[in-house]
Amino acid sequence: MRWRTWVFRIWVSWRRLARWDCVPLSAGAFSLQAMRIGGIDLPARLGVTGGLNSPVESQLPFKSTTYSLSLVNKIIGANLHSASLMGTTKGQPQAQSLTVDEESTGQRLDNFLIRHLKGVPKTHVYRIIRSGEVRVNKGRASADTRVACGDVVRLPPVRTSDNAVQRLDRPAPGREFPLLMEDEALLAIDKPAGVAVHGGSGVSFGVIEQLRQARPQARFLELVHRLDRETSGILLVAKKRSALTHLQAQFRDRETGKTYLALVAGDWPMSKKVIDTPLHKYLLAGKEGTAGVGERRVRVVDKDDPDGMHSVTLVRIRQRLYGFTLLEVTIRTGRTHQIRVHLASQGHPIAGDDKYGDFELNKALQKQGLKRMFLHAWRLQFSHPGSGERIELHAALPPELEKFVEHVTPSPPV
Repeated sequence: MRWRTWVFRIWVSWRRLARWDCVPLSAGAFSLQAMRIGGIDLPARLGVTGGLNSPVESQLPFKSTTYSLSLVNKIIGANLHSASLMGTTKGQPQAQSLTVDEESTGQRLDNFLIRHLKGVPKTHVYRIIRSGEVRVNKGRASADTRVACGDVVRLPPVRTSDNAVQRLDRPAPGREFPLLMEDEALLAIDKPAGVAVHGGSGVSFGVIEQLRQARPQARFLELVHRLDRETSGILLVAKKRSALTHLQAQFRDRETGKTYLALVAGDWPMSKKVIDTPLHKYLLAGKEGTAGVGERRVRVVDKDDPDGMHSVTLVRIRQRLYGFTLLEVTIRTGRTHQIRVHLASQGHPIAGDDKYGDFELNKALQKQGLKRMFLHAWRLQFSHPGSGERIELHAALPPELEKFVEHVTPSPPV
């Protein structure tokens, strides 16, 4: 008969739950009315609420980090309109909804939200998707759900980090970059060294944020691929969602041709034309607070290493210089820091590389005028996303690199 007693107790508890309209602790600072208006209808859970028999007022001993009234109550960077589920009292948080346009058709839900919720931490974006607070056409959806034109995405009140709010208060300065080509589908720029392609850890803004500020009339601007901050050269930006997906598919399927110019220390062997060694990405370990700890690094690993990523780099000698070799480097795979690590693994690091290079040599090179890494995205081949025409772009060496090449070029015999 003991099991009957437990069943009866559970039934009584759930009856009281329905009576008191209990809500989870994550709803902290909201009143029950505000929760209903916001469309948050999560059930209470054992061990999460203050007890199934407790009214909502006794379950809120502290403010929520998700829905506190003290948090920023707006969605940033999107064309949103109020969901108006029941109408909200002035000053109270409310859910928002966003209608998917044609340009966003086919995009994953997580990427769609990250693009629109500027300033909202990615971890929080995934949290509200998992919890069911994000709805697509009034139904739950997973992070990999593909949105379609006309879908209505319901968004709960969200918070932004303090740093993000500060960045939004101080938007990136608008900036145009040297154009290599532009049409209705895409633009190609010659990115200077020292400029990140986008904002992120330790970087307030990058190329894409500055372009958006410089072109407020542009409905769509997204990076097609990336370049390291220290690398200069060709960078593609899509002006349409269809162009973005088409171009990224080409990069993913290795249908593009990407060739860089790299100056390496020493005499590169004529016989070394292919580097086919797996790479493994890791984070630097060490004592917290130490310089470099937690930074991303890459190393060469054995072919049978389970964490190794297949990586292929093709090398062609362009010019032999005094103490250096200028190489044309074509990558068949697009791994993080691939060229830098592959060349360094052969005993010929890139001049000026502050992560994988010869640090003593770099100090000497700075005195000779080379104050950056000598790696430049020189040539890019791809098929135009609209016409299908094969495009080949070139970006000449920046003046500071061209000057250094002249500096280390052997004098012709008299």
